[in-house]
Amino acid sequence: MRAAKFHGQGRITIEPVDDPSPARDEAVVRVSACALCGSDLRPWRHGWPMTSGHEIAGRIDQPGHARHGERVVVYIPIFCDRCDDCAAGRTHLCTGGGGRQLIGWQRPGGYAEKLAAPDRCLLSVPDDIPDKLAPLLLDTIGTTAHGVRLAQRVVTHGNALVLGAGPIGLGAVIVLQRMGFGPVDVIDPTAYRARVAESLGARRAAPATASRGRYRLVVEATGKDPARQLSLEAVAPEGAIIQLGESDAWSIEETRSIRLKDFFLVRSFYFPIGDYQANIQLLRADRDKYERLVDDQAGLDGLEALFEAFARGERLKPQLVPA
Repeated sequence: MRAAKFHGQGRITIEPVDDPSPARDEAVVRVSACALCGSDLRPWRHGWPMTSGHEIAGRIDQPGHARHGERVVVYIPIFCDRCDDCAAGRTHLCTGGGGRQLIGWQRPGGYAEKLAAPDRCLLSVPDDIPDKLAPLLLDTIGTTAHGVRLAQRVVTHGNALVLGAGPIGLGAVIVLQRMGFGPVDVIDPTAYRARVAESLGARRAAPATASRGRYRLVVEATGKDPARQLSLEAVAPEGAIIQLGESDAWSIEETRSIRLKDFFLVRSFYFPIGDYQANIQLLRADRDKYERLVDDQAGLDGLEALFEAFARGERLKPQLVPA
């Protein structure tokens, strides 16, 4: 089969590799669609030893397997289903399953024709959800909605600010409105993405005005220090910040307005497997909006160009479609 190799500095080659060999209690999945993610820009820029790609939809392709032919999405944390966290339903925080391995990071992922994954990580996709939309059940809806659910323990409604209108930020705009928050403001320097956020019902805001705001809920979806700084300034007293964006380090200045304020900071890494059915309902409820996020597709030979456009902010949620 063929798979993508990330060499760094934006260089991707498509190379022949051995077909995956599933271990006991695993299955081979033929990839139907693998969505590009902002976190994948790290291997795109710096290289990665493993096949990347972690927002994967496909079909179990293993004759003789009980689920052969079933359409699935791939839940990326390798969880043991035995530790205390798994017993409490926190499968995404499992400490007993493969040393916190993630498919597409420490194990081969979806920028390939096929991959192997544990049976328990293969979540069935209903017939009414097409391959094109199925990957959105993972990061775009799953991680975002989990963060909002965590924040709802302390903030149940009110105005919201989304920092970054990439795929996670746009997913947050849709999820927040569906979960009863509003009005929802958004800040993004890329005109294309900001316009899409407006078309989804958000209001475009400016950093200068947002920093003086009193937002009950702030979603930081960039992983950039300026946005993290702004989130701390913009959150209302006793409001909450949901931190979704990833980066290697933080550099934040504690200003007087931050110091003299009580607020909650929530981090959403991924989502517990028990959220999956609720995430399906979120996708069904706003299917027309989510369809607008998938704005390009390419085969393996077009993956490098697809990443270049994505990195420039010219695409929202493009997908690799190996077939």
